Parts: sequence; structure tokens; C-alpha cells
Amino acid sequence: MPKEQRTFTREFKLEAVRLAQSSNKPMIQIARDLGIADSTLHHWCKVFSEQGSQAFPGSGHQTQQEEEIRRRVSRIGGDTTGA
Repeated sequence: MPKEQRTFTREFKLEAVRLAQSSNKPMIQIARDLGIADSTLHHWCKVFSEQGSQAFPGSGHQTQQEEEIRRRVSRIGGDTTGA
């Protein structure tokens, strides 16, 4: 039986990274306290260090530029599905 994949909000991820960077606790302890795998927290920290404020864009992994294009198209009444 496959394990259900949990999803986390951008805010949760950013807060977890902030805790990992600023806390005196070991990263493994922070991960346990948050109820996530330590490898997940390590990955989030890596993504944040590489992408900064662009990290964790949300559903569909849209960049800020892609999201802006989607908003503009929807404002003028266009179809964003490409169909």
C-alpha cells in the first residue's frame, strides 16, 4: 500500500527553513518536532539557499514570472489551458 504524499504550504516550508537556520537545535530534532523527515527539511533548506525568495512557488511549481503571465491572461479573459 503506497504511502500518501503530504503537501505543505509555502509558509510552513519557509518557517521550517527559518527554524533550521536560526535555531540551536540539530536539524534532525527540528524535523522531528515538525513531523517531517530530516531529509525533507534538508531538501527545503537546499532549495531555499539556491532560489531564495523564489523558492516554493506553489501548485504546479510556477515561477513568479509564469504566475504573472497566468494572471494577465486571465484578466483579459483568455484561456490558460491552451485548449
